[in-house]
Amino acid sequence: MSNPFLDEDGPQPPKVLSAPLEIFTNLRLLQQHNDPLVITFKDRNQRFQSFLVAADRERGVLALDELVPNDGERFLKSGEAFRVEGFHDGVRIAWDCEDPIEIGELEGARCYWCHLPEKIIYHQRRSAFRAQLGKAQMVNIELNGKRLSKPIKGQMLDISATGCRLRFPGDITNTLQPGQVYESLSASLPVGNLSTSIEVRHVRFDEKVEMTFVGARFHRLGGLESRQVERFVYQLQREARRTDKDD
Repeated sequence: MSNPFLDEDGPQPPKVLSAPLEIFTNLRLLQQHNDPLVITFKDRNQRFQSFLVAADRERGVLALDELVPNDGERFLKSGEAFRVEGFHDGVRIAWDCEDPIEIGELEGARCYWCHLPEKIIYHQRRSAFRAQLGKAQMVNIELNGKRLSKPIKGQMLDISATGCRLRFPGDITNTLQPGQVYESLSASLPVGNLSTSIEVRHVRFDEKVEMTFVGARFHRLGGLESRQVERFVYQLQREARRTDKDD
């Protein structure tokens, strides 16, 4: 399935995060989602894979899983500095480790203990963060326009500052045409009712669930509507971070 957002969402400039809570929150995301990490040593071309298996904010330490291939351990033992790089939901998270590591165990498995970094590079590869809506958060929407004989009702699955993904019951692939603009998308957001036009970018029918999924880009979003969308996306981001922290 092609992604209707790829051609609009270019990479953003990397940020350097130095607030301890921000650093810990992003590291916890890599740990909780078991995102693979790439380990590289200065002046060496070889790349190694690992995982973040623990992050302890109180002790100021984190634990990395054994390197694959495992011959990279000899570089750790010799005290060589290395860089850690991971990706989560389109965001590159990277940091340098220049202090010696301590080889130990975690739950009976070999691991490498390091100090929590004082700063990390946070590089969001999409120009607009896409916030997923949970089952309890899904927003009811109604789509209408000159090309439709009657309004179509569905739900919003995710949203960003530039577009959204929608779901409609049944097969409406012959009703909605990619590249066409539909003048009226009405959505009951928690921050207020949104009314705007959209350009359909992608339409796909899933026979298993008998639903049509639509990727759309907001078309000529007004100032008020833009602020509504940004406020809603920010609210979803905060809730997602709070959930990750509670977990």
